Amino acid sequence: MSEGNRKVSDLREGEDNVSIKVRVLSVDEPKVIHTKRGDRTISEAIVGDESGRIKLTMWGNQAGKINEGDAIELKGAWTTSFKGDVQLNIGSRGEINKIDEKSLPKPEEIPENTPKASESSSRSYGKSRGGYRRGGYGGSYRKNRGNYSSSFGSSDEGEESNDSEDEE
Repeated sequence: MSEGNRKVSDLREGEDNVSIKVRVLSVDEPKVIHTKRGDRTISEAIVGDESGRIKLTMWGNQAGKINEGDAIELKGAWTTSFKGDVQLNIGSRGEINKIDEKSLPKPEEIPENTPKASESSSRSYGKSRGGYRRGGYGGSYRKNRGNYSSSFGSSDEGEESNDSEDEE
C-alpha cells in the first residue's frame, strides 16, 4: 500500500510525514493560542474517510485553508495523541491540496469511530516524535481542555528547536 492510500483507522500516534486523503466534516474558525513560544494561529477540523474520523489541527499559515465538505490530501502531516485519541497536525512544511470529490465518501457515509492511542501513550505530547518537537503543543493550548496545566511537559524539549512549524 503506498503512502497516499493511508486510512484514518491506520494512523498511530508519533508518525511523521503522513500523507492521507480525507473529507472535511467540520471546521472551526482560526484562533490565536498562547504557547511558551508566543502566540500561534491554529484552526481545528474533523476529517475522515471510509474507515473513520480524526481531529486535524492546522498550524500557522495552514489555519483556515479548508472548508466543510472539501475533499483534501494532506502531505507532510504528523500525529500526536490527546486523551487517548490520535490526532493529525499540519504546519508550514506540509501541504493541503483539494482533490476530486468522487475519491472520498460523502460526510454521512463516514463512520464515527476514531483511531485510539496505545494505553501507554495517552499523554504523548513530548515523546520522540510529534508534540513538542514541532512547537505544536505548548502548555497553554491545553488550559481549557481538561485538567492539564502549562507544566505538563516539565522539560522545554524542542521548545527552542529549529524544526519549528511556527513560520509566520
